[in-house]
Parts: sequence; C-alpha cells; structure tokens
Amino acid sequence: MLKGIPARISPELMYALMKMGHGDELVLADGNFPADSVARRIVRADGLSVPDVLEAILQFFPLDSYADAAAFVMQPVEGDPPKPPIWRKFKQLLDSAEGSSVELRQVERFAFYEQAKQAYAVVATSETALYANLILKKGVVTT
Repeated sequence: MLKGIPARISPELMYALMKMGHGDELVLADGNFPADSVARRIVRADGLSVPDVLEAILQFFPLDSYADAAAFVMQPVEGDPPKPPIWRKFKQLLDSAEGSSVELRQVERFAFYEQAKQAYAVVATSETALYANLILKKGVVTT
C-alpha cells in the first residue's frame, strides 16, 4: 500500500498508467465489452464500476489537450437511447478533473472496437450500465 493511492487502483492498473506515454489510449470497459478479445493488455477491475475507476485514475491521468478529442464513447445502436445516462457521470467526472468541458466523442460501435484493439490497455470492470465503455487518450504532465 502507498499513501494517497485509491484502493480502486490495483498495482497492475497503476503500472499500466505509469507505462503509458503521450497519445496512448486506455479503455475503461463495462462488463459486456469483449475485453479479452480486443485487449493487447488487460487489467481486471472486477467488482468495480467504470465511474469508480474513472474517478480514481483521473487523479493521476492527464487527458491529451493536443488531440481533437481525448474521451471517446461507443455510439448507441439505432433504437437504443441516444445518450445513455451513465455518460452524464463520465462528463461530470472528466469536466471536474480537467477544470474545463471535455467532449465525449461518439464512435460507431465497430470502429470503437477497432480503436480499442489499438489501445495500450483495457480495464475490464463489472459495470452493468449499457454503453458504459470509455476510451481515454493520455496527455502530458506539465507541472
């Protein structure tokens, strides 16, 4: 254990966050996401929700301010709610951590899977909310 590190961040997750560089992407995946099928590296976060993990990592993880977008969600399939309720929580946490409005860029479902395949790591949570997958692009620490 270390001081100031939330218990929601496992040693494996902290290791992945530390190894990532500018522009690398991290997938926070819900329980329905095919994490094992797409992950180059998988970090298990069983028993945790995506917002729990997101809130914990945002204390350490800078978003990429040089990219057009640094936060990506899976575009809902036609017939599903166009803005899943969990996105409000994502937006609230991201905006608070960054001190400004963060766009949640929607990516078509299969394009999202392809983007996830290129991510540095996938964090597999037990989240049950639909469309609770989030890709974050890592930025640089400036201070």
